[in-house]
Amino acid sequence: MEKNKLKKYLAILKLCLLVGILSGLSFAVYKFFPDLVIIFQDLDSMNAYLEQYKAASVLIYIALQVIQVVISVIPGQILQFAAGYVYGFPIGTLLSLLGIALGTIITFYMARFLGKEAMHVLFGEERITKYINLLNSKRAYIILLVFFVIPGIPKDLLSYAAGVSEIKLKPFLLLSLVGRSPALMVTIAMSRMLYNGSYTELILLIAVSVLLFLIGILKREKLVMYTNAIYERLVR
Repeated sequence: MEKNKLKKYLAILKLCLLVGILSGLSFAVYKFFPDLVIIFQDLDSMNAYLEQYKAASVLIYIALQVIQVVISVIPGQILQFAAGYVYGFPIGTLLSLLGIALGTIITFYMARFLGKEAMHVLFGEERITKYINLLNSKRAYIILLVFFVIPGIPKDLLSYAAGVSEIKLKPFLLLSLVGRSPALMVTIAMSRMLYNGSYTELILLIAVSVLLFLIGILKREKLVMYTNAIYERLVR
């Protein structure tokens, strides 16, 4: 009992340290770079800034994408829409995937550093344990791929759970990038179509995307079960 209490106190101490560091960084940005806070409040300001400092803005964009994955301060779709508008489809996709990869690595090792007890404090023991058990199962890879593809599933929580599970970073990172890519590429493609004035193609792509999104939301439990059934047949 005393050992469990000690682990919990240590987890809380680590979380306080992390919050302190993040708060300090946020204050430093607000104090010394106040323009950045204003610039990234809406899509138009972001587009204008990235367009004005196109070369130098690459590093800022990657950093913002990392932050979005780690603490979800900025909606990923807004960032990716801006990337398509300013950098184009190939470069925008590459930069987005690079930022997501770095953010995933940081999240993975942050969770590993904080430990399982800290994840329990942050997300609830029952909830995080459910994801850890899935990641430790034999069908973890197929579940991961499905979870990252289907909309509406908490992907950030999954990334933190991976850090305290038995899964290795390389396969987790690969599956997360592959799973995130379809939605990411659609968002960037929409942005570029808008930029080029290809409105017919844009409307068609939006319609298909909304349909697939609704199917994913409404049928996600059945899709996971169906995928599990296919997996069971393959491993027999």
